[in-house]
Amino acid sequence: MQITSSGCVPRAGSRERVRAPGAGAGVIRPRQAGPARALLGLSTREVLQLWRVEADLSLSREIWPLLKSSGPTSPFKMDIDIECQELSGSRWTELVSSMKDCKAIRLDYCKLSRSHCEDLCSVLSTNQSLKELKLDHNELKDEGVEVLCKGLLTPSCNLELLWLENCNLTGACCESLRSVLSAKPSLTDLHLSRNKLDTSGGKVLCQGLLDANCKAQSLVMRSCELRGDNAEMLTSILSKATLKKLDISNNKLGDAAIKQLCQGLMDPNSNLQLLHLENCDITADSCGDLATVLSTKPLLLDLAVGKNNIGDAGFTLLCKGLVYPNCNIQKLCLDTCGMTADSCGDLATVLSTNPSLLDLALDNNNIGDVGLILLCKGLIHPKCNIQKLWLKECGLTSACCESLRSVLSTKQSLKHLEIGSNRLKDEGAKLICEGLLDTNCNLETIWLGESELTAACCDSLAAVIRTKQCLRYLGLDLNRLENEGVRKLCEAVRSPNCKLKYLMLYDIYWSSEVEAELRALEESKPGLKIIF
Repeated sequence: MQITSSGCVPRAGSRERVRAPGAGAGVIRPRQAGPARALLGLSTREVLQLWRVEADLSLSREIWPLLKSSGPTSPFKMDIDIECQELSGSRWTELVSSMKDCKAIRLDYCKLSRSHCEDLCSVLSTNQSLKELKLDHNELKDEGVEVLCKGLLTPSCNLELLWLENCNLTGACCESLRSVLSAKPSLTDLHLSRNKLDTSGGKVLCQGLLDANCKAQSLVMRSCELRGDNAEMLTSILSKATLKKLDISNNKLGDAAIKQLCQGLMDPNSNLQLLHLENCDITADSCGDLATVLSTKPLLLDLAVGKNNIGDAGFTLLCKGLVYPNCNIQKLCLDTCGMTADSCGDLATVLSTNPSLLDLALDNNNIGDVGLILLCKGLIHPKCNIQKLWLKECGLTSACCESLRSVLSTKQSLKHLEIGSNRLKDEGAKLICEGLLDTNCNLETIWLGESELTAACCDSLAAVIRTKQCLRYLGLDLNRLENEGVRKLCEAVRSPNCKLKYLMLYDIYWSSEVEAELRALEESKPGLKIIF
């Protein structure tokens, strides 16, 4: 987890950053994290080496904090990692001069345009050490990317990762990107999400991916307005032995296209390990084909089909592949799939028969207490090796927490649990804390936000904070803990046994005196970040 320069804080294990809601009386918000990411984890010797680099580069005090060491093995190679800052004029000129030896340049949300791409093109054509260029959420447009591609095509460019998410691109720039894919075997990761590439742009990109010189390993095209018409070309690239990751979520592909993709996955040359198909208009009709892939391709480790209305009928079909001995799936995302308690018996069977499954997301499925109690029977099975479990907005109450307590007290592999946005209340939280306090529990992350908790459960939470040194992240935001509850937590955090790194408390009402205590507490424990 990292705090960005914009003050955005990723929720535990979340794929997206979340911001606190708008200001309100008595509500404390996440604080700004400073102008940029700082130099962290350096020894005294490395700091001295970097000081010498600073002197050599003659960078201003404004620019220097924006640079980050690439690591002790290469102390003079720097990364530039900036978010949510406008870079123009002399500031941009000075920053460009520092890019000549960078290994990574990340400039998200920096209001970059075509004019900035001219300078970046020069950097690409001269800096042979540059491996990563991340320019997400900038108004580059097609013209800017076409300029970048000129730099990418130069013989001295060795770029491996290119991120251009939400850069206002269309299919018009895809011919230039195709040329890069065809000519630069060094380029292994291409991220183009949230650009209106459309069917025509998708087809042109696939032509580049099919070129013998292309060695792309990861292609991410979420929300690119692809359609079922792209299925044939997308299927053809699955035969590329180098391709390991394909994420085409949030495109209206439909069942017919998914069935065609599954045929491509069955190609002997296909080595795909990650397939994300969230929100692709999939129904139960595709799930038999996906089950065949799961049962046949042991290399497939990560499957996401969330936000598709597959329902209980679709999951029953998926289970036929998930329980097959050849299935080695490690991460399975099924959030918002219209599943109910009727799926949980089959899911318990999967957990008890497939030891490879480590990460299971079931958020926003109305499985209810009955479903979770069934699920827990699979979770406590000796063959189950689950490490991460996501159960937000599943219609749960305190009635299922006794079963959950049993899981926490027996399943040593479980490290990450998100069960907030359910009506657990104080009674449920207390039962969960009993499980957390068990010597067999090794949980490192738990999110209990928006669970209708009050100060009445904070003695139990405080006991966990004082006792469980393995706990690193505790999320309690959006609960009515108030002054009394927060003070109990603060007292527990002061314990020398507390090893928490992150405590999420935003959108909780308290007094200015309690806020001052929180600030003083954070200052007294350098390893702790309290998000409020």
